[in-house]
Amino acid sequence: MSSGRGSHRDPDDDLDDDDATEDEEERPARRPKRRSSKSGAHGSSRPVHRWKASKDDEEEDEEVVGVAEKRPIYWRARDSLYFEPLVALAIVVVLIVALFAYTQNWPPVYVVESDSMQHGSSDVLGVINTGDLVLAQKISNSSITPYVVGMQTAFSTYGEYGDVLLYHPDGGSGTPVIHRAILFLAWNPSSRSYSANDLQGLPCGNASHAVYATPGTPGACGTSGLTGTLDLFGLGWKSVSVSLDLSAPALGQHSGYLTMGDNNYYCGGNGACTGEPDQGGTNVPVISTLVEPAWVVGVARGMIPWFGAFKLLLDGQASMVPPQSWQYLGLTVVGLLALAFGIHYAFRREGIESPLRKEEDEARAQEVAASAEETSDEPRSRRWLASLRPWHRSEEDEPEPASPPGKHVGSKSPKKNASSHRGRPRPNVEREARTRHSADDDDEL
Repeated sequence: MSSGRGSHRDPDDDLDDDDATEDEEERPARRPKRRSSKSGAHGSSRPVHRWKASKDDEEEDEEVVGVAEKRPIYWRARDSLYFEPLVALAIVVVLIVALFAYTQNWPPVYVVESDSMQHGSSDVLGVINTGDLVLAQKISNSSITPYVVGMQTAFSTYGEYGDVLLYHPDGGSGTPVIHRAILFLAWNPSSRSYSANDLQGLPCGNASHAVYATPGTPGACGTSGLTGTLDLFGLGWKSVSVSLDLSAPALGQHSGYLTMGDNNYYCGGNGACTGEPDQGGTNVPVISTLVEPAWVVGVARGMIPWFGAFKLLLDGQASMVPPQSWQYLGLTVVGLLALAFGIHYAFRREGIESPLRKEEDEARAQEVAASAEETSDEPRSRRWLASLRPWHRSEEDEPEPASPPGKHVGSKSPKKNASSHRGRPRPNVEREARTRHSADDDDEL
């Protein structure tokens, strides 16, 4: 038995149920909502199906991942502003260390400050000129070859026989003198005479081919117990003669080298030229007594021409440098600068860099070449600009901003291809408008 309220049914409700049934038939079937993965009181969750993207979408996803996982580019030393100065400083340090290792002297080089070693007033290549840098190598006394010995062994340096010595006058300090060793005189204190063993084997006398003569010594052509005068003939590039008073105090009455500059001579009116040694001459003051081996700084073994002229220029002695030396110096500086720039750009082209940086540069060059082929129909100026800026993308290549589904921005929003989407594409679902019965239908019902 049911109550009256529960059994009563309004006819209008039946009409509403019919309308609802019709609405459900007309309404499109909706996709059921996904439940949470956690099982609740109403049952277990449905399995989630992965979205199957198209091949174009997968390629786009790979590109996005590639951009995100781009390998780092390591820093290159040559990109720094201090790279070139530091390289120049390193080269200077290496050169100084190498010169010291070669000469075993400090400082290893000296500037020629006078024209006493020149062969004339002009610059002659291969000869020590004013403004040259001379390397002073330290060697043993037995390895020094005087001029008269070089005549017999054909040993020559800087245009003449024998070695060029760098020595401190009278064993003092300061700037050393750079002159050629002529012969070694050994002092005998008991007999108060000298011995010149370097003259052995050379022609002696007054003949035209004679090299020396000892008119004040008994026997006239001895090499030991020398007293009086020692005459030397045909020395140097000017074939000068030297007359040395062995009793003069200028020699110092000790053993040592007789030294003289190649350009230290005096020519008389008769055309005969007389040499002026450092130990006393007619027209030059005495520079030093006989040079003892302990006073020798080193022997000239190598030369850097012309670059010492910069020091003389700063000291106000630029007039002593031959004019040809300035010309050669200018040409040398220009050549060195051109060589330095060539090496610099060669290294910048080849690269002093890590392999990753080189791979990135090569990939960028390939991208530039590919973009140049695609834009071959564009104006030349634009293609040239694109080659300079390979990372630049034109406005046509920029992706348009995505608009919400169902809405269009203006009339210029064409439908994009599937490849323009990145990641999972968003489905565009259009819902049909819910139909409602008009008031006339309700009245009919």
